[in-house]
Amino acid sequence: MLTVVKNQIKVSFYSFKYSLMREMINKTTFLSNIIFMILNDATLIIQWLVLFSLVDEVGGYGMREVLIMWGLTANIYGISRLFFKSAYNLSNTINTGKLDAYLVQPKNVLISYITSSVSVSAIGDIIFGYIMLFLFGFSFSNLLIFSLLSIVGATIDVSISIIYGSLAFWLSRSDRVASTANDMIIYFSNHPEGIFSNFIKVILYSIIPVGIMIYMPVRIITQGKTLLIIFSLISAVLFCWLAYKIFQRGLRRYSSSSLMISRI
Repeated sequence: MLTVVKNQIKVSFYSFKYSLMREMINKTTFLSNIIFMILNDATLIIQWLVLFSLVDEVGGYGMREVLIMWGLTANIYGISRLFFKSAYNLSNTINTGKLDAYLVQPKNVLISYITSSVSVSAIGDIIFGYIMLFLFGFSFSNLLIFSLLSIVGATIDVSISIIYGSLAFWLSRSDRVASTANDMIIYFSNHPEGIFSNFIKVILYSIIPVGIMIYMPVRIITQGKTLLIIFSLISAVLFCWLAYKIFQRGLRRYSSSSLMISRI
C-alpha cells in the first residue's frame, strides 16, 4: 500500500515538474504572468483602502481582517490552480471524452488528471498571499497557521470542484453548474462574512464552503481560535473523501469517445 502511494506521489511530482518546465520555456511570459497577477490582486486592496478611509468596518471586518481574508483567498486560489489546475476543467474533459488518456495509465485516474497541468499566474497569487500576511503582522506562528489553513482551504476548493465537475458523468450540461460553483466561491471569498444573511451563511458553510475555507481561518488567525483548526482539518478530509467517492462512482458510467489522445 505504501509503495503504491509513494509511486503515485512520485508520478504526480514529475507531472507537475514537467508541466512547469514547459511553461518556463518562455521566461519573459512566465515572469510577466506572475508579476501582472500580483499587480491585479493589489488593485483590489487599494479599493478596500479607499473604502476604509470612509468607514471603520464592513460586516464586522476592519482592514486587518480584510488583509488576512485576501491573503487566504489569494493563497488558496494560487495553491489549487498551481498544483491542480485541471480539476477546474473536469466537467468539460468528461463531456468531450478526453478522460480516455488517463484511463490507460497504470496510476490513479483522478490524481493523474488533476495534476496534469499548472497555472503559472497562480504563483503570483501565492506571493501576494504572503505579502498580505506580512502586512497583517508576520510571525513564525502566523506563518505556520496561515500556510496550513491555505493548504486545507485549497484541498476543500479542489474537492468541491471535483464534486461539481463529476456531475458531468450524469448531466450533459453540468459544466455550467461547475463553473457557477467555482465563480461563487471566488465571489464570496472576497467579501466579509458579516454582510450576508443567516440563510446565505448556511450555504457558505455547506454546499459552497467558503465559510470553512476563508471565514473560519480569518477567526483563527485574528482572534486566536486555534481549536477551529481541528474542525477545518476534519472538513478537508471529509470533502476530499466525498470528492473521490463521487468521481469513482461516476467513472463507472463513463463512456469512451474513442479519441486517440496521448500524454507525453
